[in-house]
Amino acid sequence: MFKHSLLLIYRGFVRSKTTFFINLVGLSTGLACALAVYLWVNDELSFDKYHQNEGRLFRVMENQRTPEGINTRDGNTPLLAEALQAEMPEIEYAAAATPPNFFPKFTLVGKEKSIRAVGKYAAKGFFRIFTYPLIQGNPDQALVDKNAIVLSAEFATMLFGTPANAIGKSLEWQLADLKQTCVVSGVFDRIPPNSSEQFDFVLSFDAFKDIMKIGHNVDWADANGPFSTFVVLQEGANSEQFNNKIAGLLTRKSAKNANRTLFIEPYSASYLHGEHKNGVSAGGRIEYVKLFSAVAALILVIAGINYMNLATAKASRRLKEIGVRKTLGASRATLVVHFLTESVLTAFLALIIAVVLVQIALPQFNEITGKHLTLAPKLSVMAAFLAIALLTGLLAGSYPAFYLSGFKPAAVFRGTLMNSVADLWTRKGLVVFQFTLSVLFIVCVLVIHRQIAFVQAKSLGYDKSNVIYFETGGKSAQQPGAFLAELKRLPGVVNASGMWGFFVEMGPHGPGPEVEWEGRKVATNNLGVNYDLLETLGIQIKEGRSFSRKFRSDSLKIIVNEALVARLGLQHPVGTALGTAQIVGVAKDFHYASLHEKVEPFIFRLEPQAAGTVLVKLAAGQEKETINRLRRFYQQFNAGMPLDYQFLDAAYQAQYASERRVALLSRYFAGLAIVISSLGLLGLTTFTAEKRRKEIGVRKVLGASQVSIVYLLSIDLAKLVIVAIALALPLSYLVVRQWLNSFEYRIPLEIWYFLGAGFLALLVAWITVGTQAVRAARANPVLCLRDE
Repeated sequence: MFKHSLLLIYRGFVRSKTTFFINLVGLSTGLACALAVYLWVNDELSFDKYHQNEGRLFRVMENQRTPEGINTRDGNTPLLAEALQAEMPEIEYAAAATPPNFFPKFTLVGKEKSIRAVGKYAAKGFFRIFTYPLIQGNPDQALVDKNAIVLSAEFATMLFGTPANAIGKSLEWQLADLKQTCVVSGVFDRIPPNSSEQFDFVLSFDAFKDIMKIGHNVDWADANGPFSTFVVLQEGANSEQFNNKIAGLLTRKSAKNANRTLFIEPYSASYLHGEHKNGVSAGGRIEYVKLFSAVAALILVIAGINYMNLATAKASRRLKEIGVRKTLGASRATLVVHFLTESVLTAFLALIIAVVLVQIALPQFNEITGKHLTLAPKLSVMAAFLAIALLTGLLAGSYPAFYLSGFKPAAVFRGTLMNSVADLWTRKGLVVFQFTLSVLFIVCVLVIHRQIAFVQAKSLGYDKSNVIYFETGGKSAQQPGAFLAELKRLPGVVNASGMWGFFVEMGPHGPGPEVEWEGRKVATNNLGVNYDLLETLGIQIKEGRSFSRKFRSDSLKIIVNEALVARLGLQHPVGTALGTAQIVGVAKDFHYASLHEKVEPFIFRLEPQAAGTVLVKLAAGQEKETINRLRRFYQQFNAGMPLDYQFLDAAYQAQYASERRVALLSRYFAGLAIVISSLGLLGLTTFTAEKRRKEIGVRKVLGASQVSIVYLLSIDLAKLVIVAIALALPLSYLVVRQWLNSFEYRIPLEIWYFLGAGFLALLVAWITVGTQAVRAARANPVLCLRDE
């Protein structure tokens, strides 16, 4: 029986080649989109889930109540991990660590070579908490010694030939003007690509406490550091009960901490759910996972609608087949299974083509998403692909199967069967739904493109053009004054300065103290800078002055931004003392964080030795020559160390990598939606023209013009597209407004975005329908009527 069904299906494919081709192209394109998005979503959901302690591994967070609301942060006192380990029996392991990207790259100096590497400090329980397997060394002892360093296998091989050779060897690390010799105590295996943090080596946190002079007498009221604290709970421990237990820990340590509450959240949740608003998790990258999943599903729905429409529109072609089969005893259930088998087979054939398309497009898709996805023959991936194709086939074929199997044999053979109004409206409704989604996608593309263009063009309050930055090491870090003085004398260098850290990477309420004035407390970001930093970046002074070498006391002064002045309500800020520092100038607000955030209070502190990161303003039109001079100078000053620089505008653009990916993917999605929807219209127009072939012939014999024939064939479908546009415009307004609300600074929603999208969809529909209608109108009426 199954073989017979396959034969009938094959004959149906051969008899309706155009319909079969349109369905195959639509389904394979939709499936290719869905499969690519599945690979991306699956990778995103796997981040940080590989740790053996998953389910018991948590990050300790803090909610801090302020007049502006609740500020959620990761960092806390460096002694929190030790206190939790000592006082909470629910904890198996606890460790403090410096946060990701806290340091610029270190310079590791081995016996024969030096390399730049990303490093962090972590306490001794680090390799028990996280699954970074040591291929050399003991995870319990690797970070006990203050002079210990644990290298990645890659860097151990680069420095010492093999991981085994690295154990017990000495090397020197350099960071700005800091330098220390340490001994390799362990080598960890390569960190998986689905880890949210990538680093090349780990140093002992005890050594960091010595460098920063952090003792056991830390004032818990002032301990507000950036350090991350990680815990692994004992088997069977209840995380909610533990949350209640630690909530008031900081208050118990100091009554001044009454506005600070601790809580834990799963470590693996931070990657996708990293945003908090007013003390509550408010999404993060999970929003893009939901968005892309929904878009892929909708494109599959559009492709499935094509199948439904064409299958039901061609019902008249299969009436006799259905009537005969029912007369010979076939039940409705049997026919339903037959038609579903037909749609599922089409979907599986489309799956084969889709897999080929994904394999071809995967390099480009990886470039867009910043991933390294592969079509590896994993059982889970293959099962997911088959499940997606099966579900697509069942959904696409469900309506045609129940519709076609419901015809009564007597009505079929009498020729009295007529399309019901419900069936007609169902097909029209599906066409409207398709183009509604298409218009929605087009509006999203236009708005996202305009917002990204706005972000790139908006004045930031500083000049990022022709500015490069690099992290120093060696002699340049030890003698920053001499280095910057000689650097400024290079031809093509307009100005240069240094800072600790990098302000573009700061988020709101980054590493900085709270300042208080007349009872008002404000959380700030602050930055230690060298002379001429504001001048190098073109940050304007609104009141007062910039730091100057003419005033030796400027190391006790600060420059604040307008946001801090407004938040504290300062009427005459210049000369006002905030704690032990006095305001010497007010800088105009500048966007040190992304445009997702409003400008927050900021403080510049003068530190004449600040040169961890050096910024150089280059003369316009001389960038290439100046960089070559700078490279040679840097290598001479630093005994052959290479210059590793980046442009400041590139660092700024990196903040919007996710938005640019959304913009580019949206273009592809919108294009796919339009193409698939147009294929459906093409199929329906072709079928309508074929069905009304004799009517067209008669009309032409009676004198109807080609224009009237084209109008006759296209007007009904054009009306459906216009209805779709009317429905899509308010829906698209709500969607893009919601997305724009994530930006503190955004474009206004102008009417032409929506009208332009509607006109474009209508134009595509006119071209699709009109092309086929013109072809039908030009047909020779003799050929249309000769079988009469």
